[in-house]
Amino acid sequence: MTSKLFWVTCLLVLSTNSVAGSKIIATGGASSIEGSAGGGIVPWAVINSYASSGEWGATAFASQVGVDDFTLNVFGASASYDNRWEFSIARQTFKLDSIGGELRQDILGIKYHIAGELLYTALPQISLGLQYKKHRDFALPQAVGARDSSGLDIYLSASKVFFNQVAGRNLLLNGTIRATKANQTGLLGFGTIEDNNYQFMFEGSAAVLLNYNLAVGIEFRQKPDQLAFATEQHWRDLFIAWFVNKHLSVVAGYADLGSIAGLAEQQGYYLSVEGAW
Repeated sequence: MTSKLFWVTCLLVLSTNSVAGSKIIATGGASSIEGSAGGGIVPWAVINSYASSGEWGATAFASQVGVDDFTLNVFGASASYDNRWEFSIARQTFKLDSIGGELRQDILGIKYHIAGELLYTALPQISLGLQYKKHRDFALPQAVGARDSSGLDIYLSASKVFFNQVAGRNLLLNGTIRATKANQTGLLGFGTIEDNNYQFMFEGSAAVLLNYNLAVGIEFRQKPDQLAFATEQHWRDLFIAWFVNKHLSVVAGYADLGSIAGLAEQQGYYLSVEGAW
């Protein structure tokens, strides 16, 4: 289903002449694996699409992460208004390539732009986000010690572009603090029988804008380690983002997800395509 959405998104975007919005290209970010605007694995404070004051915008995306023993397929969509509100939905399908089977998770997100601006103010753009996650195949996570099939992540992000910082190029920095009970972002359920408390995790991104529509960057996502049966490690990625125009963007990269479900050194590729209206 993800591959179908991939091609439908491309065809719709390439065939439309509608104006995507008033914001500058690339300032809406891309779609993260949880549906909210950001990089690949980290949400940013930016609001998806190019809708500015008084405007509505929408996106659709498809992403795939392929590592040694697993494949994560994600598809979803978002709507935004006034460069203030963002509403997103995503379906994740986590294929257990080496042992067979799959795990599915649905994510509903909302983000509110509290203060500041990405480009025009000294204060960074600051946004508060919520992600409600519901696991659809809870038998396996429950068997390895997860307590709940659903959970709510709460995060606060700050994003800012600094001009002429790296060899005359602009630099984007983002920092996110997330309160979560999720095991492997929720793909292995939420909390444990012994510990159902929220943990605070740091997530960060840095990207150099090579020109107005091309960026290279790095991300880091701190992960909780709650399940006793296997160590959960932090995530990292390197990416290149091409904002073809205000209707189409492509992000590709290298992902290092560490140990997942007892299988070490899960490394591989990341690919995402987003259409915006």
